[in-house]
Amino acid sequence: MAFFNPIKWLLGLLSQDLGIDLGTANTLVNVRGKGIVINEPSWVAIDKRTREPLKIGAAAKAMVGRTPANMVTLRPLRDGVISEYDITQALLEYFISKAHENSIVLFPHSRVVIGIPSGATEVEKRAVYDAAMSAGARETYMLLEPAAAAIGAGLPIDSDSGNMIVDIGGGTTEVAVISTGGIVISRSLRVAGDELDQDIIEYVRSKYNLFIGEQMAEKVKIAIGSAYPLKEEKTVDVRGRNLITGLPEAIEISSIEIREALSPSIQVMVDTIKDALDESPPEILSDLMDNGICLAGGTAQLQGLAERLSNEVRVRVWVAEDPMTCVARGCGMVLDDLDLYENLLVGIERDPYTSTQG
Repeated sequence: MAFFNPIKWLLGLLSQDLGIDLGTANTLVNVRGKGIVINEPSWVAIDKRTREPLKIGAAAKAMVGRTPANMVTLRPLRDGVISEYDITQALLEYFISKAHENSIVLFPHSRVVIGIPSGATEVEKRAVYDAAMSAGARETYMLLEPAAAAIGAGLPIDSDSGNMIVDIGGGTTEVAVISTGGIVISRSLRVAGDELDQDIIEYVRSKYNLFIGEQMAEKVKIAIGSAYPLKEEKTVDVRGRNLITGLPEAIEISSIEIREALSPSIQVMVDTIKDALDESPPEILSDLMDNGICLAGGTAQLQGLAERLSNEVRVRVWVAEDPMTCVARGCGMVLDDLDLYENLLVGIERDPYTSTQG
């Protein structure tokens, strides 16, 4: 049983606790008692010379491909982990501060639970922890993203019955089998929504000699991207630069073509799920036949993905309600009872001269 600390209890009453999904593509912030108050792109516009952040979030994403010579837009996280520490810290500071806006908070330093990929290294875990603490958190806890997604999706993780969660975000695909409050098997694949965007860019470049940007590729993916044949195939206009003439050009492309472009990456996801199933005990496989496989994350919304996966693995696959917010909701639910979910929290290796977490 955890020792009751009256000072921590009082600070908890006078501050706001935050559950954060620090994603490659989007950052979501869940304020305890209020729900998700921030859902913005993980983009930052910086001054090229000083590297000072100028715009963050939606405002920065709107500038992608349109910045003047002295500015550049970037995402400080790649494949689900921090690649630009200082800029990630600035991004977290901005979102934590924004979460406290319009709130009466006597102590703005919050307890924070952040989701991290199950394949994160010790260096990557430390970077997330340090960035959150430097951004003003009072205490920082880390939770594996598939566990957070399962909690947010409402899976009975404390049950003796086995459940599988597949969380497909922008940078990573997280596959986990969960039973009796713990993760039995996990896989972290750095192929997800961003890779699908790149597949579209490469396909259009190689077939049509047309260069398009990430934002156009993302729009195409959302509009007509699919993993399984659609009842009614679609087309969309794609605009870019002709690589031969150097001039602007627009072409019409079909959902059949985009499905072909996305198929190799989706097959990698399928194979990863099959590997996890192959390593699962027979008892858990029996449970999954009844419970199915739950999809979470923004890329879980790709048309026909559940059908494709179900057809490949011969198990019912279903998409969680509001899949994009599952990790953030799960982080927020953990804040309601940290002791209950203690086994799912991730520690970091500490220098003997540093203080302990929490």
